[in-house]
Amino acid sequence: QVQVVESGGGLVQPGGSLTLSCAASGFIFSSYGMSWHRQAPGKERELVAGITMSGGSTNYADFVKGRFTISRDNAKKTVYLQMNSLKPEDTAVYYCNADRWSGIRYFSHWGQGTQVTVSS
Repeated sequence: QVQVVESGGGLVQPGGSLTLSCAASGFIFSSYGMSWHRQAPGKERELVAGITMSGGSTNYADFVKGRFTISRDNAKKTVYLQMNSLKPEDTAVYYCNADRWSGIRYFSHWGQGTQVTVSS
């Protein structure tokens, strides 16, 4: 059974930090690219950061560059999002996604999300 489970969200003051975790099971984790997305109330879901299967390459949305860091531990089947210098506009539900293209079929697995609220 495929599972993607986010954790680590919560309430944090502006300028603070949080680390989100995403634990995966039921599929070959090291064969999937991983990414974090977020969705604020009334807005579209947007990509925050992505990391390749090996962890050798990462990409970030402009609005988080220099503040957020994505990483993965393939032995633990977990991907992380370290978030520093948080702003109120970072408030959103954060979702983890695992995806891969087999050459024939596209696979995509989403978690249920974890709420991050940045407020004083």
